[in-house]
Amino acid sequence: LLLGIRTINVEDVSKSILNHSARIQWDLLSTVGFAVEVPEAYVDPVTGLSGSGPSYMFAVIEGLADGGVKAGLPRDLALKLAAHTLYGAAKMVLETGTHPAKLKDDVQSPGGSSVYGMHKLESGGLKVVLRN
Repeated sequence: LLLGIRTINVEDVSKSILNHSARIQWDLLSTVGFAVEVPEAYVDPVTGLSGSGPSYMFAVIEGLADGGVKAGLPRDLALKLAAHTLYGAAKMVLETGTHPAKLKDDVQSPGGSSVYGMHKLESGGLKVVLRN
């Protein structure tokens, strides 16, 4: 849990959020990050997505940075660029409400490096692996 950065807290709606101590916890966690109420049936899928998701994103950052190093960038610069790239992309999804597929299409130039890179990622089954 990184306070002040971004946190995700999941509450089971079957537990009364009106309970005073639960309300205090909810208010506290909501001030430092994203909090959402979900039905109990969603707790396991949410845990899989947002509990394991950071690990996958760290691997993506590492992979992007490794590509930057391979292309000649110093490791510290490559890591910063990769991390800010994911941060900026996530921020665009959250702030615009636009579907990620549309944003992806919007930033790709015909015949550009992003199109070639996406074809490579998709031929390797990136989305299928993340979905499963």
